Amino acid sequence: MIGRRGGIVARRGEPTATGKDGGRKPLSRQLIVGEAIDFIDESSVNHLTMRSLGARLGVEAMSLYRYVNGREDLLEAIVASLVDQLEATPPAGHELTTDWHGYLQWMAHSVRDIALEHPAIFPLVATRHPAAAWLRPPLRSLRVVEEFLAALVERGFTEERAVEVYRVFTSFLLGQILLEVAQRGESTAPVEEPLDEGDADIPNRDEELDLSQFPLVAKLRPLLSEDHADEEFERSLEALLDRLDLTVTQ
Repeated sequence: MIGRRGGIVARRGEPTATGKDGGRKPLSRQLIVGEAIDFIDESSVNHLTMRSLGARLGVEAMSLYRYVNGREDLLEAIVASLVDQLEATPPAGHELTTDWHGYLQWMAHSVRDIALEHPAIFPLVATRHPAAAWLRPPLRSLRVVEEFLAALVERGFTEERAVEVYRVFTSFLLGQILLEVAQRGESTAPVEEPLDEGDADIPNRDEELDLSQFPLVAKLRPLLSEDHADEEFERSLEALLDRLDLTVTQ
């Protein structure tokens, strides 16, 4: 609710929490998720509990359950918040994005920047189930995949080749950045938490996805759903051996 002077004030009976500036703010899902991200950045995901987060916000843990369905739902919201920060469409006129080489370089650095800004959270992005098995971390949102595929098609790729690049590119990003955050001392092990805690929805329910806003993803969904794991592994291994051979012979 907006007060007479333009500030946000709580409705009568609405819980308030301590904000980052020390003032009291109406408790909301957005505020809870933002504070949870800060908590993990400062501590670790393994120390995040509803009780510890409630204490940070200056409220009882039970007050949080009006906005999140327990820790499982909170972790899903944290992942979604980080992925939503990814911009798969570069700024107009960006010098590195006129061709596909530059675009993939720009995209890779964008993902890495977010991962290094939140190294304790990136393993959640990498390991938690996406909304569908064919949405591959870290480019795991429908919006990001739609924009990514469209960008490649605009730069001359066939739709089939764009899907192949999506697979290879996400595999590279996932392996390289997970290794980097692990070297910084962050745990890459899955978070131990009962999936039904707080009656949170279980992710990875492909049949419930609404693709109406993502026409290219909807069209290419059969291709995105194909399993090419064995072929991808062999191609990646061959590329690595070729690169090592070049290094050794120099």
